[in-house]
Amino acid sequence: KNFKLNHFLFASTSSVYGSNDVMPFTENQQTDSQLSIYSATKKSCESLIHSYSYLFNIPSTVFRFFTVYGPYGRPDMALFRFVKAITEGEEIEVYNNGEMFRDFTYIDDLVKSISLLSEKIPEIGSDKKMSNSAPYRVVNIGNSKQVKLEHFITVIEDSLGMKAKKKMMPMQLGDVQATSADNSYLKDLTGFAPGVNVEHGVKEFVEWYMNYYNVKDSE
Repeated sequence: KNFKLNHFLFASTSSVYGSNDVMPFTENQQTDSQLSIYSATKKSCESLIHSYSYLFNIPSTVFRFFTVYGPYGRPDMALFRFVKAITEGEEIEVYNNGEMFRDFTYIDDLVKSISLLSEKIPEIGSDKKMSNSAPYRVVNIGNSKQVKLEHFITVIEDSLGMKAKKKMMPMQLGDVQATSADNSYLKDLTGFAPGVNVEHGVKEFVEWYMNYYNVKDSE
């Protein structure tokens, strides 16, 4: 408000879709059923940003990220925890007995999407998915391809050349069984859509992890 921003960018999450079971998720779906405090706070931020956008004419774009992964990823995310545990001979916790599906987005695809979208400054009425009262838009950034958790773990094992010790667990409270992004709006706006598959992305992460932490391979 005070700095007269040309374009405000906000990182939200696919978790705001909550208990929606109609997939792929589209930006104009109702999002009033968040299942975790984390996703509820993100949805609250989206609402606040819309209000600021309307009151102070701040062009704003909200990105809904779908399970981002890759080199230099967060240590609390599944890929990082799985690789660390497997290389250290520890168990990995597999929730909902592996019956989970995620739309994984490789970091390079995410960065390119954000870079392109930063140049697409929202204007009221510029397209059907824009807010009709503020220069505000929401855009999914996802690969638009569901991957089963079991397959994701297999890809990690193949990349490491090691087998995981699995501890099957029930679904975590507040988690969702599946996510899937409709990324057609992103493509319409930028001409680009994420496309790096998990086989390539996980391999890149594993190579980074082994080098960064100086981990010797299984051989």
